[in-house]
Amino acid sequence: FANTINASSAGVIGDATVIVTTGALATITVTPGSSTLSINGTQQATAVGRDAGGNIVAIVPTWSVVAGGGTIGGTGLFTAGTAPGTFANTIRATSGGVVGTASVTVTIGVLTTITVTPVAGTLAINGTQQYTAVGTDATVPGTFVNTLTASSDGVTGTATVTVTTGALATISVTPNAVTLAINGTQQFTAVGRDIGGNVVALTPTWSVVSGGGAIGAAGLFTAGTAPGTFTNTVQAASGSIVGTATVTVTTGVLATITVTPDPVTLAIYGTQQFTAVGTDASGNVVPLTPSWSLAAGGGAITAAAGVFTAGTTPGTYTNTIVASSGSITGTATVTVTTGPLATIIVSPNPTTLAISGTQQFTAVGHDAGGNVVGVAAIWSIAAGGGAINDGTGLFTAGTAPGTFTNTVVATSGSITGTATVTVTVGPLAIITVSPNPANLFTYGTQQFTAVGTDAGGNVVAISPGTFTNTIQATSGSVSGYATVVLTASPPAGQSLGTAATHGVLAGSTITCVDAGTIGGDASVSTGTAITGFPPCVITGTRHSNDAFAQAAQTDLKTAFDALGLLTCTSTIPAEIGGTELLPGVACGGAVGVTGTVTLNGNGNSNAVFVIKASSTLITAGSVLLTNGAQAQNVFWWVGSSATLGVDSAWQGNILAAVAITMNDRATLLGRALARSAAVTLGTGNAITLP
Repeated sequence: FANTINASSAGVIGDATVIVTTGALATITVTPGSSTLSINGTQQATAVGRDAGGNIVAIVPTWSVVAGGGTIGGTGLFTAGTAPGTFANTIRATSGGVVGTASVTVTIGVLTTITVTPVAGTLAINGTQQYTAVGTDATVPGTFVNTLTASSDGVTGTATVTVTTGALATISVTPNAVTLAINGTQQFTAVGRDIGGNVVALTPTWSVVSGGGAIGAAGLFTAGTAPGTFTNTVQAASGSIVGTATVTVTTGVLATITVTPDPVTLAIYGTQQFTAVGTDASGNVVPLTPSWSLAAGGGAITAAAGVFTAGTTPGTYTNTIVASSGSITGTATVTVTTGPLATIIVSPNPTTLAISGTQQFTAVGHDAGGNVVGVAAIWSIAAGGGAINDGTGLFTAGTAPGTFTNTVVATSGSITGTATVTVTVGPLAIITVSPNPANLFTYGTQQFTAVGTDAGGNVVAISPGTFTNTIQATSGSVSGYATVVLTASPPAGQSLGTAATHGVLAGSTITCVDAGTIGGDASVSTGTAITGFPPCVITGTRHSNDAFAQAAQTDLKTAFDALGLLTCTSTIPAEIGGTELLPGVACGGAVGVTGTVTLNGNGNSNAVFVIKASSTLITAGSVLLTNGAQAQNVFWWVGSSATLGVDSAWQGNILAAVAITMNDRATLLGRALARSAAVTLGTGNAITLP
């Protein structure tokens, strides 16, 4: 600035020139201060230095990128990267300690392609598939004529640019991800691109790296049989560049259920574990938790586990086993057969035979369910009573009367069945008169006795009848004859004397709880107590240790002792329920009756039955009289006490040495005669004189 400084005094002036130079670098300005570029776009940046007064200061800056977004050369040429975003103050120009910056915004390019994945997929009916669409920009390769222009003061120069695809940067595998059923197929494709997204031709190498199936050289993938998600398992590679896709393998929709085993044959009560396998329409196995049930019987099955237990009825149960899941079912057929031999039933049982009589026995086998099982039994005798053919089961009674419990045995392996045989005396075969011979003085007398026996020598009661000229008296050559008429025994009631009028006769006491009825007289001697009347009823007279009662007890003793001296004609077991007795004297120890004992009169209304129990008589059943047998001619002789069970329907005269007890609702067509102790009635008893 020439003569810029002026000094004056009284019109006299002096001048001085000043030269002002630029100061030290104070700021650097980068232009453009902000720019927006597409991916891989370029921008020439410039840097201007100034001092503190804003004067330009020549600089040669150092360029750098400090916050990403791309790269920059030594001349300031910036190339945007591939990651969109705003990169503040990322371009930096530095000179000494002074810095200038510029910001860059990298944007994605213009949408040029949309890639939909998966390109192709295989779905089961009503299956679902998530599709995705990805748009990409592109740096379009090609020759761009005179695309570059340089201008200065109106003068322009141009240049032509040819853009080519870059090196392979990425491989995209489509579809990705994909869901396939077991054994399903999918064609995969691989597209290579350079860093600008331009397609680069490639021939990839295909492989499966994480399981899920297999893939061919052309990219055709076949799903395996193991369901699951196989991440990035499909791989397309070219050099070091790899692209992947994820595959999910699923089973198809359940189409069929197959139950095994089918068919199956089981014995009754046999068990079988059934299994069910589900498959889709292509035959691929589908996981299944079926519910089990029966459609046509045959047994029982657990709903959750499928364990079947055969029932007791043999037969073929078609499609009875059902495994179901939703509306899909599978079935199996079961044939139930008879089980192994469990029991043998021998019949008839029991049976009564006269000595030397025969009986054909049969044996029928049954399984545990009661079904008939064929059996070839071997026959034997366990407790005497006769002999049996071991092959045919034909039994021949022996000559000794008696009841032979479970004596007939049918055996097959370890299984046996039995039957009881009662052997009775046979028909009258011989009458022996004694004494024989008899020697008498003139007008002398002789008591003859006649004893009848059967063919085995067993005593047989001689039936009533007329025996013409059966007695012969001889002196020298002269004989005389007499005819004998044998009549039946007198009615049983007469042999009891005055005790016969009694429904109840006791030694100590007579008691009744309620609603009981005693037909006939009720007496006690030597005791005196008769209690419970009313409410109970006595239809006859009541006597407490008076002369009438004492006489009745005396007659009872006479009858009791006489019956006790009778010779036994047969032996009975401890339990006679279910058996049949014929007239005569049947002897046993403690006698029990469960069910019904039948007394068969053989057509004789005067037939006499004496059943002697040397110990006790205990009943839980009833007496049935057949073929003319009458209650008045039946005598139950008891060495100690007798007890009639609840609801017993009893018939005959009970003569007990000690006591008689009738439990609730027990009835008696006969007499309750106790010698030394009490007769005790419960509720609802009825005693009727025969």
